[in-house]
Amino acid sequence: MDKNTITGFVLIGAVLVGFSYFSRPSKEEMEAAARQDSLARVEAATQHKLDSINREKQALLNDSLKIAAVTDSTKAFFINRTGEEKNVVLKNKNVEITLNTLGGTVNGVKMLNYKAQDKKSPVQLLTPNTNSMVFAIEGKKEHIISSDYYFEPVNQTDSTVTMRLTAGNGGTLDFDYNLRGDSYMTDLTIKANNLDQYFSLNERKMNIIWTDTCRQQEKGHTFESRYSTLTYKEKGDDTDNLSALGNVSEDIEETLDWVAFKNQFFSCVLIGHQDFTRARLSSQSFEKGENLKYYCADMQTMFDPTGKVPTQMQLYMGPNDFHLLQKHNALSTSGKDLELEDLVYLGWPLFKWINRFLILNLFDWLTGWGLPMGLVLLFLTIVIKVLVYPTNRKSYLSSARMRVLKPKIDALSQKYPNKEDAMKKQQEMMTIYKQYGVSPMGGCLPMLIQMPIWIALFNFVPNAIQLRGESFLWAEDLSAYDDVINWGTSIPLLGDHLSIFCVLFCVTNILNTIISMRQQKNQMSSEQAGQMKFMRYMMYFMPVMFFFMFNDYSSGLCYYYFLSGLTSILIMWYLRKSTDDKKLLEQLEAYREAHKNETTKLSGYAARFEAIQKQREMMRQTKNKK
Repeated sequence: MDKNTITGFVLIGAVLVGFSYFSRPSKEEMEAAARQDSLARVEAATQHKLDSINREKQALLNDSLKIAAVTDSTKAFFINRTGEEKNVVLKNKNVEITLNTLGGTVNGVKMLNYKAQDKKSPVQLLTPNTNSMVFAIEGKKEHIISSDYYFEPVNQTDSTVTMRLTAGNGGTLDFDYNLRGDSYMTDLTIKANNLDQYFSLNERKMNIIWTDTCRQQEKGHTFESRYSTLTYKEKGDDTDNLSALGNVSEDIEETLDWVAFKNQFFSCVLIGHQDFTRARLSSQSFEKGENLKYYCADMQTMFDPTGKVPTQMQLYMGPNDFHLLQKHNALSTSGKDLELEDLVYLGWPLFKWINRFLILNLFDWLTGWGLPMGLVLLFLTIVIKVLVYPTNRKSYLSSARMRVLKPKIDALSQKYPNKEDAMKKQQEMMTIYKQYGVSPMGGCLPMLIQMPIWIALFNFVPNAIQLRGESFLWAEDLSAYDDVINWGTSIPLLGDHLSIFCVLFCVTNILNTIISMRQQKNQMSSEQAGQMKFMRYMMYFMPVMFFFMFNDYSSGLCYYYFLSGLTSILIMWYLRKSTDDKKLLEQLEAYREAHKNETTKLSGYAARFEAIQKQREMMRQTKNKK
């Protein structure tokens, strides 16, 4: 790692630390913030936002469907304007889906094999008070809004039902639901029967407005919100999502295969096998409280008034489990490649492929042993460290070679004490490295190879549903922060708790920084070490900033990083103990002797460095002449 790179990291760290320090609130401000964060204020703010959302939802419905008020219900060609709300339940061993006769759509979903935060009741993915799905069809005389009618359940079994609207002429509009075996996939087919006279044959579309006030399912509101997004898949392309931060709304021009209301570990996905068009998607975030996000999807799909071609959709309502989602792709009724597994975010393309073909396979192999998740993460760390050990060893040996050559580099500082001779000193330094077969970049490049794995696991661990609810040592849930130390009052930048695994991670990070700085000092010339003294101390602030970043993150991720840092320390200790500097210098001298008759023409990094130095020297000389 060269001086410029370290300088960049130090400046970034200094800016962040300075901003955190000078923006720190006073004691009075902290007390005022604590009072504002009371439960009463949170509830009031949440209710105000819900009221605003409901008004927006109604305005959206009126604007999108251009509903004309019906003053005389006898004019309605459907006779189901009045009735009694009833629930119809479809159920298998994994999921329970509740349909309501008012509107004929899903208004409740329970995950039977996943527990809520109370560890007793099942996860309630959708609730009647927060979820709404409205289908609307433009008629010749009036628009048909599904939420205005009471549907009659017919042909009901444990896993199937037809929600039916009957017209005055005996025609019907059927919503057929079929829960597929023991899966989380439900087929939804909408078909008109003998309704040609009520619809214009030129209008072959149906409007869908789907909304949900997504509830908090996990312990950490901030952390869960970061991984909860409105996600969609473009037809013939990859998935995308709205920003997880703040309030955002987008008009999507592309045709969509599906739209998903995604929590961190569970999703409700509406799949359109005749595609979704003219989609308007929006997402709003709540402050800490019972609710997490508000999602809204306003879009269109095909509807055949003649009934010859039914509208085919599917609903996936289940966990974000990578392999489970892959299996559900095979349940597609149209043969579309749904790529539902993309709901498990594994990072940008490079990190995604590392996770998909390396980390995920290792994780599955280890979980197949039936071990506690804490041990799975331990063995995962060990396996990964074994795989990258050759790069660690190469990096260390490169640093060790620079260390044993340090006396020769220091001699150059005495030979060229003046700044005017800096280029000559650098040229001779590069020549020495070339003669002894040492590359100044040899210590950084192997470490850069490991960085993608480090970042890939940053994306993998928080999205691994297998960690949800799994305890280890003092952590009750490895998918959320551990808060054995909790003072109940939110402190800016810190929150209301202290994550022990986060502290351990930061401590090992500090120790690794100390080791790294010592290695760099030992391989630098005395002059370089003096120049880097202040920067080395500034680098110690990076682990401190990591603490404030990761205190809210999952304990499983902090635990993995702690193990990774600890094993790095042990590996460095072993390499230091097993490396004989005297023998290493003898090897370098033997290399120099064997290649003494070869030209010392520089190549690679050394040649580029020399070219840059020559260019700088020419610019300096030109400036002095002027």
